[in-house]
Amino acid sequence: MKKHFLLLLLSFLVLSLHANIRLPNILASNMVLQQQSTTKLWGWASPDEKIKIITSWNNKTIETSADGNANWKIDIQTPQAGGPYTITLQGENKIVLNNILIGEVWVCSGQSNMERNYYTGISSIKEEYELLNKLNIRLFNMPKTTSKTPQDDCTGNWTTCDTSTLKAFSAVAYYFGKNLNKTLNVPIGLIASSWGGTPAEVWTQENLIENNATLKEASKKNNPTPWWPVNAGYTYNTMIYPIVNYNISGTIWYQGESNREAPLSYTELMNTMITSWRKAWNKDCLLYTSDAADER
Repeated sequence: MKKHFLLLLLSFLVLSLHANIRLPNILASNMVLQQQSTTKLWGWASPDEKIKIITSWNNKTIETSADGNANWKIDIQTPQAGGPYTITLQGENKIVLNNILIGEVWVCSGQSNMERNYYTGISSIKEEYELLNKLNIRLFNMPKTTSKTPQDDCTGNWTTCDTSTLKAFSAVAYYFGKNLNKTLNVPIGLIASSWGGTPAEVWTQENLIENNATLKEASKKNNPTPWWPVNAGYTYNTMIYPIVNYNISGTIWYQGESNREAPLSYTELMNTMITSWRKAWNKDCLLYTSDAADER
């Protein structure tokens, strides 16, 4: 009996050393990948686990392995806009991502004006319902979360844009995506990452605020509230950082009122935030701001 128990225990220990490959939530069925670009896939697996990846748009197989910290990352090349496609990942387990489109991807961020949707007063969005079956738009709604330290993953999921999912999605982001879809005639992926009332400091890395005397002093005027965070970096760490590996065309930004107590430093604050986002995504031209009504 003891011998059988020991064999079972050893078998369990061996199996526990092999973890299934896992993906962040931003990499999922129904997603849109940036067209004609180098795009990253990444995730976690057992250390040194070999992973095979097959993309259906060219039926090529590429391979990678997890490192000693159980992380893996690989670049793939995307074709011109189209789809739907599949991506198959095979390691100790198998993951198949279905209904993937190739097109243009945009992150839509800011505070209340960006966040507003059908449930928060934009009832006119119902007028769009009859048009949705003619559009090719996918949505990723980032839940409101905070952290003092950068996070590797986020919650949320990719969905098609329909009468149900659109109600809870940013109206500004939708109208922006609708215009792009009609003008460019390519699939559009919209990632909504906004939080009403938040000052721009929370969307900027903490060290960039703390190491800048002007911005640090201005941030002290952001009075704590029970409804939104005011600490530098707190939403950047959870609502921006987890997706900086995800290739995008650009971002739109709609914010400004919560920084009204320090107007003289706002330009420097925005330049700091924009520069940090461009560096994180490795994009020279990334962001369009709606509050300042100009392109930076």
